[in-house]
Amino acid sequence: MTGETIAMPVPWTARAPGALDAEGFEELFGRCFGEIHTYVAQRLGPDHAEDIVAETFFTAFRKRAQYDPSRASVRAWLYGIATNLIGKHRRLEARTLRALGRFGPEADSPGHEDSVAVRVSAQSLRPELASALAELDRRDRDVLLLVALAGLTHEEIATALGIPYGTVGSRLNRARKKLRARLGEVRVHG
Repeated sequence: MTGETIAMPVPWTARAPGALDAEGFEELFGRCFGEIHTYVAQRLGPDHAEDIVAETFFTAFRKRAQYDPSRASVRAWLYGIATNLIGKHRRLEARTLRALGRFGPEADSPGHEDSVAVRVSAQSLRPELASALAELDRRDRDVLLLVALAGLTHEEIATALGIPYGTVGSRLNRARKKLRARLGEVRVHG
């Protein structure tokens, strides 16, 4: 993620809870699909992203009456749903990261489209970083990757994951310390 954010039109923030109608939801899908897909692909790889993103938007559509714009931006709400679904696939994510740690990203990609997909996926991670991420507690990894890949603020992460603001900071701090220590070991021993 390049740090750009999705600017939602004013009506999204002005609507009352539960006001995400079918037409508005179609607009939401069009605006946010690519960003959520990129995030999921970076976490689980492109092969699994389509299913998880489809499930994210299906869940959001089913729960649209529960969406409360006073609690979170629609973007943070979608990232929270996606992260929870990724959590259900935590073994897949950890297995993918460990495999990338052993073998690294694929060496060649036949076409431009494939090279773009590899660049935005978990496969583009350096092997050392992938291994270090795999060793993190899932909750710490979620917070770290919501900051690093999605560019969410601490407040947005707290709302998206349903955790206290201070917990976001402590999980992020813990994850960063573990990564620094692990990556420092790799540099010394590698």
